[in-house]
Amino acid sequence: MKRPPLSPHQLIQEKYWPDEWKILICCLLLNQTSRKQLDQVVETFFEKYPNADSLLSANLNELKNLIRPLGMYNRRANTLIRFSNEYLDGNWISPKDLYGCGKYADDAWRIFCKGEWNDVKPNDHALNDYHSWLKREFSGEFSYA
Repeated sequence: MKRPPLSPHQLIQEKYWPDEWKILICCLLLNQTSRKQLDQVVETFFEKYPNADSLLSANLNELKNLIRPLGMYNRRANTLIRFSNEYLDGNWISPKDLYGCGKYADDAWRIFCKGEWNDVKPNDHALNDYHSWLKREFSGEFSYA
């Protein structure tokens, strides 16, 4: 798949493309928090946990301390571990099949990982901005799949 176009909106998913796991982790980390808060921890998070395997072997207290600024760190840590385990199991078709993932993660995955942006109707404001920008710039005729 070709790289999705970089937008003036600078979504976090643009930064971590083409790593599907990192894109989905960003979606989980953004749940009930802001991009500003995420930016404080995301690079350190991926330096410490560059892939699903590394997260599964994480020290739970270290993980919680790292994501503490995002809030709900106990619940979030458990979600990240369960999600990564299910992700690695490979018994899923779309992110909605994975623990902790909903419409936002599924839409982001379809836009950035599958190239199905023309078929997505996002509810999230940032994804909407990116989606609208793609439609405006490429008139619905661009494919990066």
